[in-house]
Order: sequence, then structure tokens, then C-alpha cells
Amino acid sequence: MTEIVHVVVMGVAGSGKTTTARILAERLGLPYAEADEFHPPENIAKMSAGHPLTDEDRWPWLRAIRDWLTARTHAGESAVVTCSALKVAYRDLLREAEGRVRFVHLVAAAPLLEDRMEHRAGHFMPPSLLASQLDTLEPLTDAEDGVTVSVEASPDVVADQAIAALHLTEESR
Repeated sequence: MTEIVHVVVMGVAGSGKTTTARILAERLGLPYAEADEFHPPENIAKMSAGHPLTDEDRWPWLRAIRDWLTARTHAGESAVVTCSALKVAYRDLLREAEGRVRFVHLVAAAPLLEDRMEHRAGHFMPPSLLASQLDTLEPLTDAEDGVTVSVEASPDVVADQAIAALHLTEESR
């Protein structure tokens, strides 16, 4: 059996997690999940009202994502999921999933992130929460299994860079 590899596309709001993850999942032929779908209604209401989540708000959400990844492993599948994964401790919890968990940390300058957030439609996260996310962010460390990719290029180029940097192929499934 080939190694099960889960790719967590991480970063602050507006970094392009959803777009990049969808491209990666399509190119690699893997199941995909959007982390926002794992939030309980209370978290979405809190963020919609402009209040940042606390660690206590995030732990059940992160455990649900971890458990989804483990379920994919039990199904014999690698997977792609989005998750802000802002702190090393959050990523540590995600790494508890069965299978190899790797990260693609999407980064951009704050003005670009803010511009993206102001121009996206239908998302509950207001641009006013970007500063709290940037303050909370602990960048991917050298000790973590992953890569950092700038999103200043097109989404297709960002996905190409992530695939190349992680040495992923369809055979990785």
C-alpha cells in the first residue's frame, strides 16, 4: 500500500486556502474538505459578529478535522483539507491524524489579504478579523512537515509550487 498523505492548506483568511486546496485535490485526484464546514454554528456566529475565536472555540473544530483525516486513512485515501492552523499547537493536533500530515502554508502581504477579503462574496469572516489572525499566526517551522508558498502568483502557479515543493504526484495517493 502506498503511503497515505494528507495535505493541509493553511494560512490566514484571504490567503487562498480554498482555491489552492481545490486545485490540489483535483490535480492529485484526492477527496477535499473545507475546514469552515467543520465549524459549529456558534463559531460561525461569533466570527460573523466580528469576534475572533479563542483556543477553546478552536479545539473541537480542529479535532473534527483531524478525525475526518483519520477516516480518510481508514478508507485508504489521502486527502486535502483547508485549515487556518494558525498555531504550532493546532498543527500538532492535526498531526495526530492517522497517515502523514503535511502542510502548505500560504502567505501574502497584509494589504493583499485585506483586499481579497473585502472583495469576496458569501463568506462569514469579516476583514476586521484579519489583524487578530496575523497576530495569532505562528509560521510553519523548519521542524514541521510542510512548505511555505507565496500567493502573489496565480492560483495555478501556487498549486504547481506546492506540488513540486512537497514532491506530490498522483502516485502519492
